[in-house]
Amino acid sequence: MRSEESRKPTVPASAEASVDAIAGAGAEDEAARLPDYAERVLDVAELIPPGRVMTYGDIAEWLGEGGPRQVGRAMALYGGAVPWWRVVRSDGVLLPGHELSALDHYREEGTPLREAARSAEGHVPRLDMKRARWDGADTGEGAHI
Repeated sequence: MRSEESRKPTVPASAEASVDAIAGAGAEDEAARLPDYAERVLDVAELIPPGRVMTYGDIAEWLGEGGPRQVGRAMALYGGAVPWWRVVRSDGVLLPGHELSALDHYREEGTPLREAARSAEGHVPRLDMKRARWDGADTGEGAHI
């Protein structure tokens, strides 16, 4: 699991100083706390085995609240400390702007991919969702988070 320190969002030093100046030193701790929903999203992302993926919607359904956009927002803001490349779009398209980094992880983990058509822009493969998608079974956790 992530340490509490790695769960804190990164706050620029200038913003940190402004928060302290306006509201006192205790405000920084309050602002740096990870929201409960985001914490649960990240916990699920950590459960996804290497070589497997879950969609944003899968995670929302597994948690029983929120939706794909809420999961995506939590991952965008706080997901850097977890295997973010395992939380994906349902169509298997790689995360725009992070395709090459994600592709390195997928190849290292043996995640099933579908080669891109020659006409596809950049020839970047997609995830083979039928083979790569994980349903959350065999977590060893016993129950959903």
